[in-house]
Amino acid sequence: MTDVTGAPVATVDVLNTLFHSEQGGHEQVVLCQDRASGLKAVIALHSTALGPALGGTRFYPYASEQDAVADALNLSRGMSYKNAMAGLDHGGGKAVIIGDPELIKTEELLLAYGRFVASLGGRYVTACDVGTYVADMDVVARECRWTTGRSPENGGAGDSSVLTAFGVFQGMRASAQHLWGDPSLRGRKVGIAGVGKVGHHLVEHLLQDGASVVITDVRDESVRRITERHPGIAVAADTDALIRAEGLDVYAPCALGGALNDDSVPVLTAKVVCGAANNQLSHPGVEKDLADRGILYAPDYVVNAGGVIQVADELHGFDFERSKAKAAKIFDTTLSIFARAKDDGIPPAAAADRIAEQRMSEARLR
Repeated sequence: MTDVTGAPVATVDVLNTLFHSEQGGHEQVVLCQDRASGLKAVIALHSTALGPALGGTRFYPYASEQDAVADALNLSRGMSYKNAMAGLDHGGGKAVIIGDPELIKTEELLLAYGRFVASLGGRYVTACDVGTYVADMDVVARECRWTTGRSPENGGAGDSSVLTAFGVFQGMRASAQHLWGDPSLRGRKVGIAGVGKVGHHLVEHLLQDGASVVITDVRDESVRRITERHPGIAVAADTDALIRAEGLDVYAPCALGGALNDDSVPVLTAKVVCGAANNQLSHPGVEKDLADRGILYAPDYVVNAGGVIQVADELHGFDFERSKAKAAKIFDTTLSIFARAKDDGIPPAAAADRIAEQRMSEARLR
């Protein structure tokens, strides 16, 4: 199906999003193809107002090229807000490689991708994301010096999930401070949906703090890894059972996005939502539904910024303690968002957006 110009409607929709919708406003979108290796990729730079765009590379078997472009646009926009709230001198960017990484990922493809990133001359700094790992970034870095998330052996910081979990824990502590007047989670019941790379680290922080933890994951091996280490930990049958659990104080979505939606919010028993998953709000308006139910929402892109703080530090010669100190500030940042939300009479998600937009706007005026 085409429009009057003969262009596919899917292409028209993407261009409309880019140039005319509130979700657009991107500075640059690059379509990359290397037929020899099979690479098809999209690199989206939402903003460089604060500095070079920074964001990971997602490798995923999208149903269509339009879905891939839309994901790159949404994710890169989110990175602008995340980096601004993390206090980084970086704008927001994101890349997606189209295809199943289990089937098409090769050294040749990653090297080709690295050349495309390098061609942007430092306007975009890449890192790991869904479907890409430290070993992949080591390969990309052979063609592109603007690559983070590399192995320590290659001058990188390694696995960023450690500080991602630490940052989420700081956001959770801030939520407890705001709601209950005490930053400790001792005696609180916390439900974690998704105990993979980030979630299993979060479990350790919470147990050390004296919390009661309930977990669930679609992967049995992820649950088993936790229960073998902590035999007494509670396990919910699935996420639906977890969010309905009696006496739940905090819900931590740490898997896929869209966890907070029209079905989950009305039945959620927790008083706080604070987790590592990206894009937890399934659509605009969910943040108000949470507020109307008296549920405190710690904005996802604020509390899960520990990972991007870590990879950004890599550009200056990685120092773990320096990165951890920066990630610890997520506690204060989260508290400031709750205070702004109260002062302005808006949900925390809207308050975080306002603060991030203000920082980006002030940077453009300099």
